Amino acid sequence: MDCIFCKIVAGQIPSPRLYEDANTIVIRDVSPQSKHHFLVLPKKHVASLADLFANEAEGRGVMGDLFSAANAVAKQEGLLTAGFRSVINTGADGGQTVFHLHLHVLGGQKMKGTFA
Repeated sequence: MDCIFCKIVAGQIPSPRLYEDANTIVIRDVSPQSKHHFLVLPKKHVASLADLFANEAEGRGVMGDLFSAANAVAKQEGLLTAGFRSVINTGADGGQTVFHLHLHVLGGQKMKGTFA
């Protein structure tokens, strides 16, 4: 497979991990969009959020794992009090550029723009 995130998960491409558990890893984004910008990756390859729920129970488990890891790293990085933004881009029109499901977590500064 030619997936950069699968290669990072497998250790073929070095990327320091902020967090790791049985199902997820968390790495810093190489092109940060805020003071703190990290990516939460499932270890198992899933192309996008649109593909995740082919199996409802498995999809719920993966989402729980992603957000649990995001919260752990947000706490570790001191972001829980002031807050942070969590984003999943899905598909080309949604801004997804790497087709391995991942959750962006951004914080450490006031975010511009709001979603109502």
